[in-house]
Amino acid sequence: MSMESLETNVAIFMQGNIHACPKRGHSTSFQLVDELGNGKPYAGLTYEIIDYEDTVYAGKLDVKGCGKVDNHYCGPLILKLSQPFTGTEALYKDLRAREHYPLPITELQVRAEKTRFFNKSGVRTQANPAKDLAANAAYYQVEVSELVKHIAHLPPLAQRSDPPNMVVHKLMRSAHKTRSFAQVDASVPDKGASAIFSQEDRGMVELGFSPPPPKLTGIALLPNKHHVLEVRPMRALRPMLSTSNEFCALNLYQLSLMATLSYTDFGQEPNTQPVKTDSVSFPLQPSSGNWFGHALPQFDELWKVDASQTKKYYPLYEEVPYSKRLEVVPFDPQHYSEVNDPALGDEQEHPAKLHFFDDRKQADSTDTQAFITHHDELILISVRGTSEVLPDGLRDGDAYQVPFQEGEGKVHRGFYGGAQAVYPFVVSYLERFYSGQKLLITGHSLGGAIALILSEMLRRDPQYLTQIVLYTYGAPRAGDTTFIESAQPLIHHRIVNQNDPVPSVPATWMNTFANPKPMYIANGAVLVITPAAGFALLVWGMTNFFGDDYGHHGALHHFMPVVFGKEHQSSILWQPGCSIINDHGCAEALRNINGLPKRGAFLKQLFAAGDHSMVGSYIPGCWASLRRWQEAQQLNRSLVTPREFEWVSGALENIRKQLRAVEREIQAHPSAYVRHQERNHKTTVLNNEIDKIKMTQARLVDLRGQRVTEADVYGSYADQPEWVQENLLRWNAHPENLVQEQLAMIPTAAEDHDAAIAAMTGGHAVGAPFQLDIDSIV
Repeated sequence: MSMESLETNVAIFMQGNIHACPKRGHSTSFQLVDELGNGKPYAGLTYEIIDYEDTVYAGKLDVKGCGKVDNHYCGPLILKLSQPFTGTEALYKDLRAREHYPLPITELQVRAEKTRFFNKSGVRTQANPAKDLAANAAYYQVEVSELVKHIAHLPPLAQRSDPPNMVVHKLMRSAHKTRSFAQVDASVPDKGASAIFSQEDRGMVELGFSPPPPKLTGIALLPNKHHVLEVRPMRALRPMLSTSNEFCALNLYQLSLMATLSYTDFGQEPNTQPVKTDSVSFPLQPSSGNWFGHALPQFDELWKVDASQTKKYYPLYEEVPYSKRLEVVPFDPQHYSEVNDPALGDEQEHPAKLHFFDDRKQADSTDTQAFITHHDELILISVRGTSEVLPDGLRDGDAYQVPFQEGEGKVHRGFYGGAQAVYPFVVSYLERFYSGQKLLITGHSLGGAIALILSEMLRRDPQYLTQIVLYTYGAPRAGDTTFIESAQPLIHHRIVNQNDPVPSVPATWMNTFANPKPMYIANGAVLVITPAAGFALLVWGMTNFFGDDYGHHGALHHFMPVVFGKEHQSSILWQPGCSIINDHGCAEALRNINGLPKRGAFLKQLFAAGDHSMVGSYIPGCWASLRRWQEAQQLNRSLVTPREFEWVSGALENIRKQLRAVEREIQAHPSAYVRHQERNHKTTVLNNEIDKIKMTQARLVDLRGQRVTEADVYGSYADQPEWVQENLLRWNAHPENLVQEQLAMIPTAAEDHDAAIAAMTGGHAVGAPFQLDIDSIV
């Protein structure tokens, strides 16, 4: 057949009259390469090509990743590589064989996961050496999802400059409406589009009485031409998270971002029950669904975890094979018909239902939200904190103690209700995907309290006993001392910002014993002390200064500002033991509103406080601490400088002397106390606090002598220094991570020693007179 006749026949085909000349004798070649132009990663793969007449050609790629079909019928061809993975690597075998949502992983996917990006950012190349070696070749940038049958578990297509020629793809015959490529056994050779639509079938489709034919999978190739197919590496980003039990600065920062992300929705479209479409997407930014189901699998370096966020805080990302990403399960009603079929109604499963808990619209709502995701080494659970003032405020304030049914002691009824609501959701997920991973749990504020109780509920199950690590931010007290003591084996790193009032409640002035409703006393006794190191107030009977039936669980990590002047301050992260520091936030909040407030105003102040905000306070502090710990580790420095040590130790001594003076004042005015017992009690409390200040001073001395190790900074990554450095290069490529943040800077030496001493003591010499309202003590 002459070229003129072929062109005429193609023109007729486009009009729908005939399809192709059935003459053989044509030859088409192709090569699969990575972004470096190397075809070896795909050598030996079995391929399958179907020509227009449904003739199937099978073969294997040679050592250069090349394949060729000779003597095929005229017209375009369709290339597929759907060979199932048959290797021995445990990760892929486990994913293919798991009971819930087994993944149809192909050899092509595994090979693509072992290639690397030409550009570290994941942006596609603009040229490929393999293209230049073949004159007049067709060059396509393709992805694994375009060459295999099942694609629901694969990432969305990334931007590219040289997509496959879809016009050629459309020249192929349409498959019959009853044929489903997704339902064909991958081990059986594909028979091609052997059944075509009749005119009657086409008419039914056009009238809307029949569904359109399924889209053909594979890449269309032009006849008598060489094709270079650059396969995008199947790599993903995931936040670096240490699986070590010990506290590390990496998790401090990374989990502050994950805790904040829990305030967003999951962002799935469509967001219905059941989902009636064939697929779902996650377009909403920021959202946990978009993070783990869309952007990170595409290699996008996300930074926004809150819609109001303007300052960029990038996580430290590691590049991993796609199958090691933090997973969002696939949705495919055909392949997973037993769980994804919309006919299941309320019982239908989909990603939002499995990964995101939100009971706000339920009749018995606890207004609790959480998300969960996993990879082969850990399962990440993040619980949302106080978001909606009225329902969350009521839950926060419901401080009546109830028995902890799963263990010992009593817990805050409001927080317990949230934990009980989210527990079945978490257990259901673990039953599907837990295989011995570390459970890394986090939460902020109310979410931190719920996360604590949830973690202890899970720890009581023997299979999770030693695999739970909890990080909380600004969390209030959640249980009584019996609960706290029985939960001691639970590993909990509790982060508190200096002026955050929320960790100081519930306190004794909340009736937590007999009254089923929270109750606040109408008046209280306030003892005011001269400012020293920013500590302005002690509150008799209201903060944990006296101790109360509510206690804190976990190892405290406390942000404390060190202020040298209006324009110069730093911050240290340490573990003080005295209540005058730990409960300063609550005291400061009460001072600002002149005594005991009404309930509504107090809750509003607590949860709107700037020092309680994740985006405005905790995330910046965690980022600065990571930067500082990195610097201390690299330069072999202490975490506290001599100048900071002098400032804080001087402030602590100032406070100790003032407390001694208060004790002497009480002894000198015994008539101010109606009962001898009351005087003895207050004296005992003061002595206990003085002892705690002494312990805090000892901890400061230890901090001065401490040297930071790689494990302190990077946790379980400490034994992979080269891997850490590779990922730090990506993090440091963002200028936001290299700025000289004041809180991260090592403070300069004081210019004037006397000025430094004055700053230490809040502008007063040690032992100077202070205000003491004796009447308020009574």
